[in-house]
Amino acid sequence: MTVTACAAAVSSFSGLHSLAAATGWPEALAPLLPFTIDAYAMTATRVWLSKATGSTAARRFARWNAIDAIGLSLVGNAAWHLIAAKVLTVTWPIVVLVGAVPPAVLGLLSHLAVLHGQDDEDEAVPPSTELPEHQDAADAGTDELLEAARAADEAHRAEHGKPITRDQLRKQLHISSDRASAILRQVRESTEEQSPNT
Repeated sequence: MTVTACAAAVSSFSGLHSLAAATGWPEALAPLLPFTIDAYAMTATRVWLSKATGSTAARRFARWNAIDAIGLSLVGNAAWHLIAAKVLTVTWPIVVLVGAVPPAVLGLLSHLAVLHGQDDEDEAVPPSTELPEHQDAADAGTDELLEAARAADEAHRAEHGKPITRDQLRKQLHISSDRASAILRQVRESTEEQSPNT
């Protein structure tokens, strides 16, 4: 695995470095293109697969960015080999696209860093949020579903010391996100009514 990884990294670095040089990057800065793309692909992959990533949104965003970054590395290397073989000519759209990679990666990395600092508790539905206009308390869920949600919330509070989130409730009760949101609001409201001083 180590030999394969090193060979792939060196080959990818060489192709992207040459592409940067061919599109007008100064020789001293040309190595930054492969570092930008390949390092971001590795970063996004680690965030995607890491058990420490507590946010579903961060994991989802990281997954797509890892796939896109790997695809960008493939396209960049392919473009360089086509240029080297004189099949493709370096035109202004290629120069613009290659030059746009660093700021695009910087923006994506900043967004990923913010998401990575959150967890699913941050995505919990606020208790004060009203039900959607098309949905009233009667069709938000059956009494049995509401009781199951209350029990799940109490168990989660006892184990983790904090309320259950919408996504956790959705998975536990096998219901849609909208239905989980509505049920969770009812649970929050009933909890507040029972504890008016908290």
